[in-house]
Amino acid sequence: MNMRAERVGEQMKQEIMDIANNKVKDPRIGFLTITDVQLTNDLSIATVYLTVLGNEKQKADTFKGLEKAKGFIKSELGSRMRLRIIPELNFEYDESIDYGNKIERMIQDLHKKD
Repeated sequence: MNMRAERVGEQMKQEIMDIANNKVKDPRIGFLTITDVQLTNDLSIATVYLTVLGNEKQKADTFKGLEKAKGFIKSELGSRMRLRIIPELNFEYDESIDYGNKIERMIQDLHKKD
């Protein structure tokens, strides 16, 4: 990823977080944290990685709500950012947090056995 894509990704991360938490009124969207935004070099596709606080049903509901609000989020991004074309948004769950927690539990279990 080039430097411009990284800068735009960081700004998009902040803007999408603000839009999702403050502007989108869908009750299905729970407490979410956007961990990263990866853009293609031509800035046409943005993969938004996020974590959701809650159980599997709440995660699924949040993703349904985000998919439904995708057009609204893109239009808000268009008014907040100076880009010729607003990237297509793809929302994905960030597994790295869960993986880190799993490793942490394994390490704690090893220390308990000693």
